[in-house]
Amino acid sequence: MANYSRLEVAQMMRDTGLVPLFFNNDLDLSKQVLKACYDGGARLMEFTARGDFAHEVFGELTKYAIKALPGMIMGVGSVTDAAAASLYMALGANFVVTPVLREDIAVVCNRRKVLWSPGCGTLTEIARAEELGCEIVKLFPGDIYGPQFVKAVKGPQPWTSIMPTGGVSPTLENLTGWFDAGVTCVGMGSQLISKEILANKDYAKLERDVKSTLGLIKKIRK
Repeated sequence: MANYSRLEVAQMMRDTGLVPLFFNNDLDLSKQVLKACYDGGARLMEFTARGDFAHEVFGELTKYAIKALPGMIMGVGSVTDAAAASLYMALGANFVVTPVLREDIAVVCNRRKVLWSPGCGTLTEIARAEELGCEIVKLFPGDIYGPQFVKAVKGPQPWTSIMPTGGVSPTLENLTGWFDAGVTCVGMGSQLISKEILANKDYAKLERDVKSTLGLIKKIRK
């Protein structure tokens, strides 16, 4: 069961501006990655559950976070149906991210007051997601649409909160483009938690990179 309400999760997304994305079926490695992100200042993690037995890794990772990383909000991504969403919520998911807009997922998440963030690519999809109670819409794939799409959406719908995923990198130029366009937060996967970091198990670098990225976001928002 979720430890944080959807409003608490949404506020943390707004406050920090960053949701790291990560998946690996190696539990020990996943714990090290999660801890490095936590020590770098991140307070959210989207576990992009794309592999066999991913739910088993997620369950153990969530238990670890509750025990060792106070304040870390665990969520799950790449969820494609209501059954999977229910399974991960039973394992402690505090938010559910989907690649597409699925109304069945909205129903099960809303019933438990768990934040859900559907992948949307049109203004119509965004409007429908908000009608279904979505707090923060996922713009996916972000690199296809870009900051100009966000700016265009915010014109007629200034109340819309958007989190782009894909096409986001930890550079001043890239992050400035997104946040100046009006995003609420960004999702960042391999651009932050790179293959090189994982291959070298360079968790100290990951911690530094997360801290640097959060610093850039804070600077841009001033």
